[in-house]
Amino acid sequence: MEAKASVKIRILNAEPEGYSEKARQILQNIGELVEESVSQEGLAAKVRGFDVLIVRLGLRVRREILASSDRLNVVASATTGLDHIDLEAAREQNITVLSLQGEQEFLRSVPATAEHTWALLLALIRRVAWAFDDVREGGWDRDRFRGHDLKGKRLGILGLGRIGEQVARYGIAFGMKVGAYDPYRKEWMNGIRRFEAVEEILRWSEILSVNLPLNEKTPGVLNEERLHLLPRRAWIVNTSRGAIIDEIALINLLEQGHVAGAAVDVLAVEQPAEDRARSPLLQYAREHDNLLITPHLGGATVEAMRRTEVFMAQKLRRFLTNHCEGAHSHGKD
Repeated sequence: MEAKASVKIRILNAEPEGYSEKARQILQNIGELVEESVSQEGLAAKVRGFDVLIVRLGLRVRREILASSDRLNVVASATTGLDHIDLEAAREQNITVLSLQGEQEFLRSVPATAEHTWALLLALIRRVAWAFDDVREGGWDRDRFRGHDLKGKRLGILGLGRIGEQVARYGIAFGMKVGAYDPYRKEWMNGIRRFEAVEEILRWSEILSVNLPLNEKTPGVLNEERLHLLPRRAWIVNTSRGAIIDEIALINLLEQGHVAGAAVDVLAVEQPAEDRARSPLLQYAREHDNLLITPHLGGATVEAMRRTEVFMAQKLRRFLTNHCEGAHSHGKD
């Protein structure tokens, strides 16, 4: 590979903390690996002179960053969502974006996000986080933190893909009535009621699990008008992408009591930190006890991150093996 490319392939891992040792070894065998935690502000300057940029979710790979290097050929991210990368700019500059999108066979073996969805649901409906906060402050009031049973409740799943299907299986195991909406799903699971419209499943769901991908059709799909269709005192869990729910509308319904509680693992704006700090959901959660937020932990288990990092390193190796002759000419000249 080195002989074909004439210059050793240089790889920048800009978010290396806790990176899989096995994945690291694969990358080192590909070429020169540089691991350095890079700030958002310093990324454009740092990426110059590298063929490959590896990121997670902590950095935004914007147009100006992609344009800052005449050598960059590949951006690799071990994620299914790619809203942190300017895909249009990458296409314009002939930069390949490698990710976990479309890797369904591999992803079915990764349960982390579905498990976190269920953890959030249980924590929300049993008020675990707020009870723990009270205990840490010296309280011991079981009556104040009475929760609800899951058995027998109606669980609506918006998006019956890989994660939605796993969540559905958990719901069935807990004795819930499970329904789903997914216009692209051809084969339907036994024991799941099928809904033909978003509005129908919203009217039915006592608990709504949002498992939609973020694409050109889904931003704001859960607006205030649609959220009002939920039964009064419903619960919402979102582990997909923050932009799918109108955050101001969600806050309004939480304040009104129409939505009893919500648990989200995602925000409409997560990076940079100064923009995240202005999130209306974060501001609301500081003062209220019916909104639970976690910092995009869905796929963040030790096992899942190790496996996805190794998978992506192998995918990168295959790509470079097949394309190494053009490793330093992606069309910017």
